[in-house]
Amino acid sequence: MVIKGLHLSKNKLGVMFILCTKIRMKKFLLLALIPLFAFKSLNNPSFKEKQMEYSRVFKAFQEKWGSAKGKLRAAGINPHNYDIFIRAFKFEEDLEVWAKNKEDLDYTLITSYKFCNYVGELGPKRKEGDMQIPEGVYYMNRFNPTSNYLLSLKVSYPNKSDSLLGYTEKLGGQIYIHGGCNTVGCIPITDDKIKELYVYCVQAKHVGQEQIPIHIFPARLTDENFSFISKQFSDYKLKSFWAQLQRCYKLFENSHRIPRTIIDNTGRYYFISQ
Repeated sequence: MVIKGLHLSKNKLGVMFILCTKIRMKKFLLLALIPLFAFKSLNNPSFKEKQMEYSRVFKAFQEKWGSAKGKLRAAGINPHNYDIFIRAFKFEEDLEVWAKNKEDLDYTLITSYKFCNYVGELGPKRKEGDMQIPEGVYYMNRFNPTSNYLLSLKVSYPNKSDSLLGYTEKLGGQIYIHGGCNTVGCIPITDDKIKELYVYCVQAKHVGQEQIPIHIFPARLTDENFSFISKQFSDYKLKSFWAQLQRCYKLFENSHRIPRTIIDNTGRYYFISQ
């Protein structure tokens, strides 16, 4: 047989036929795998996609993501590449939202919300049912899109310090930042504000933030405020505890960088500047 001036034997023609068949089969298999990969992707949705399956979260993004992006961009933060940090102050009843671009070190204040209600008094939570908001260094360890308070974000209480310094083995643990105004020891910030905060946090996790830190203070621990609240309480251990947290507060105020936290085997906090 002659093909374009070349003489091909039957054996060579057979080899060519087999090679062409293999090539066609590979193309067919590749095309067949495309819908399988697509099916696999659909069955492995991202964290954000899973959250958006809940109507409350979907509605929160519809209502709040536009303005939330605007606040981030106004502060020079990329809405698709940021980390978030939350601080709460019990005496002032303020909850702050800070953010930074992932490649940056310094955080910028994005917005703040007022507590809608507040129970308990200044001082850490030391047992279940004491109606206290915890004080210390925590992180967010659960997103709750079906909360009794619209949406809620769980605080990682009790931490090592709480466990070592608690009055009993029953320390409680259901501490949330949530919607509404009712509370028995959590931080409610109204339905409207929890929608925005929830959106900030979902997006931060979606773009790669593993843990969202939460610091809760008895007050803004300036020297003046520390002196003022210390005079209201005679407990030396409580004042010592607040002095530890004051170092955390001051380190962040001076640098806008979250200090490294160490808790020793007595429950004492130590903070190292980053």
